[in-house]
Amino acid sequence: MSETTSRAPRPVVLLRPVPGTSTIHELWAGTKLLVVMGISVLLTFYPGWVPIAAVAALVVAAARIARIPAGALPSIPRFLWILLAIGAGTAALAGGSPALTLGSLSLEFGGLLHFLRITALSLVLLGLGGMVSWTTNVAEIAPAVATLGRPLRRLRIPIDDWAVALALALRAFPMLIDEFRVLYAARRLRPKHTPKSRRARRRQRAAEVIDLLAAAMTVALRRADEMGDAITARGGGGQISALPSRPHRRDWVTLATVALVCGAALALELTVLATSTV
Repeated sequence: MSETTSRAPRPVVLLRPVPGTSTIHELWAGTKLLVVMGISVLLTFYPGWVPIAAVAALVVAAARIARIPAGALPSIPRFLWILLAIGAGTAALAGGSPALTLGSLSLEFGGLLHFLRITALSLVLLGLGGMVSWTTNVAEIAPAVATLGRPLRRLRIPIDDWAVALALALRAFPMLIDEFRVLYAARRLRPKHTPKSRRARRRQRAAEVIDLLAAAMTVALRRADEMGDAITARGGGGQISALPSRPHRRDWVTLATVALVCGAALALELTVLATSTV
């Protein structure tokens, strides 16, 4: 007699680098931020199939170089597949070219192709953000932002303060997620009294939400106090953005490679595919 065991869904892992080292891990954090910004601008103005495919190839190649395991990818919940199926069905009803003619029946796939393109664009951007999250230490982001924003200091913009605020937010985000998970698990373990009336059940749910929010605020304030004491003991917030941070030769090679691939994809999108469409 065989026992069937259901696999637990893999959670979303954010802002925690995958253990190990590689060329992608050793890149300067500012290089990764520049690549993300440049690709985001490219896909914002030219969200065609060729730029999306080029960026997807870059993400896959970077994942292979960084040796990102398949277990780092989160599990896709079932309701998300249902929502995608509903969205694809409603988008297909919009019609549009191209069309497939089968005798007296004409099937238009324009709306479905637009939906698939937007879905592919979203997946590529999520993969790009995931690559930065899985290969970058949070402590390296603030010095990189301070270095990239150095020209803005002439305009009296407090770039160092912005870098410190960004670093603290990135460090506190995974910590608070873990705390909220513990609070939610502890809340579920408490014995529940099921009221008989519907009105009493609504009041009970509202009270549970209020208690959970109050506990979450208390935990967040306690964590903020502990982090403030730790920062003060290490010399203040200025030390976070004052770490030496600059690009190396491999960073320039990476930026040139990404620029070459994105430029070739854009040129192909604007010339060959544009003329073939016309």
